[in-house]
Amino acid sequence: MIINNINDNGSGPWGNNGNQNPWGKKPNSNGTPPDVDQMLKESKDKLKKMMPTGFGGGKGITILLFILLAIWLMTGIYRVNPQQQGVVMRFGEWVRTTPPGLHYHLPTPIEKVMTPDVTRDNRIEVGYRSFGGAATSRRDVPDESKMITGDENNIDIDFIVFWKIADAGAYLFNIQDPPETVKVAAQSVMRDIIGQTKIQTALTGGRQDIQLKAKNMLQELLNEYEAGVEIRDVQLLSVDPPAEVIDAFNDVQRARQDRDTLINEAEAFRNDIVPRARGEAAQLISEAEAYASEVVNRAKGDADRFNSIYKSYKLNPEVTESRIYLETMEKVFSRVKKIIMDKSASSSGVVPYLPLDQLKPKGDK
Repeated sequence: MIINNINDNGSGPWGNNGNQNPWGKKPNSNGTPPDVDQMLKESKDKLKKMMPTGFGGGKGITILLFILLAIWLMTGIYRVNPQQQGVVMRFGEWVRTTPPGLHYHLPTPIEKVMTPDVTRDNRIEVGYRSFGGAATSRRDVPDESKMITGDENNIDIDFIVFWKIADAGAYLFNIQDPPETVKVAAQSVMRDIIGQTKIQTALTGGRQDIQLKAKNMLQELLNEYEAGVEIRDVQLLSVDPPAEVIDAFNDVQRARQDRDTLINEAEAFRNDIVPRARGEAAQLISEAEAYASEVVNRAKGDADRFNSIYKSYKLNPEVTESRIYLETMEKVFSRVKKIIMDKSASSSGVVPYLPLDQLKPKGDK
């Protein structure tokens, strides 16, 4: 049974009369469909009529193929941005790495290119996990943070590793999970360093040395793996004793601070007393040396004077004796009180009165 569409002009769904098929052909009078080969031939003839004059035949097909080939070859042109590196793969195998700029690779599916960002700094948290978007909000991970020091003490360390891609090809193909590899390597290096460091050094003045040593050792280890990763920095966030013994450790620290304070006070007292004593000793030694030099010089002077007098005595004894006598009497009379009385006073009948009590030296009776 044939049901016609209900419309104004009685045409079928393809805009033709209901007795035509979708290809615009009427069925045979006996109701059989048209010949498919005949239909393809007619379609080919219509396509040739649509092509420009002179483009038909093998020559036109060849030109079309060349155009399609040129378009396909041009798909191999690619650009690498300044913050990227180009990783060219041939049938899935990494063959080369290209710097920023315009480059060419064999078109798909022979070669493909990946352009990962190599300038972005990545960070790996070891010993803790931050959350809430705040650097101070973090959760401790004891399996990663607890380590043993060189003097067999437990210590809790949280640190960050900053890294970036140095060689995109090595990064993508030489290691399976680069971030996890960097994290495991960082843990191994840090445990090695802390295992050779005393707890007091790690808690006080050794942090800078630990960071620098960890960065260098981690870079050397990743270079051995050919990971294509550059370590930018290693930062220690916290270095503390375990929470279970933190109170006892703080008591020990306070005791050490008291000890250091007493030692510093004793050294300050010593630095004040010792230089002063050394100065006094040097002064006494200098005075003694000056006195010794004075005595020796005086003795030498006396000896020289005696020899001079002796030579004079040998030449003229009487004159020398008189001179010695006069010099001796001068010294004697210069040390006593003297009263000189004129003879004329006694001849005039005046009796001289001598205040003997005043003439006596003080202390004499």
